[in-house]
Amino acid sequence: MHSQWLQVLAISTSVIGASAVAHAQQSTPVDVGKFEYESHCAVCHGLNGEGNGPYTSILKKNIPGLTTLSKSNGGVFPFPRVYETIDGRQQVQEHGPKDMPIWGREFTSLGSFNIWYDPEAFARAKILALTDYIYRLQAK
Repeated sequence: MHSQWLQVLAISTSVIGASAVAHAQQSTPVDVGKFEYESHCAVCHGLNGEGNGPYTSILKKNIPGLTTLSKSNGGVFPFPRVYETIDGRQQVQEHGPKDMPIWGREFTSLGSFNIWYDPEAFARAKILALTDYIYRLQAK
């Protein structure tokens, strides 16, 4: 069992390292917020944030659009509310039940595989990047 874990760890490290090298060779920077959004959010909220992702037809609830958050909040982007909704680890009574996945816990567990980073800081950085990307999706 221990040797299998080491093999998985070695393979994962190799893949992550190769990915980092490939990204470092790109001339354009990686948009972490966009990457996280497309990886975790677009399936429900849609690529453009309008609540029209491919899962909308199988979910029982309407998926809210994310492009009018500022408009619905008097022209101010509700940064703390968006951050806390993505993080999900703290119950925000105004948000009602937790229907959305708790990405804060997921991001923390993903960061725990890298011994060079604090998992909590790793999760916060991803959530900040994702919140920033949602801010950029706001309708003008």
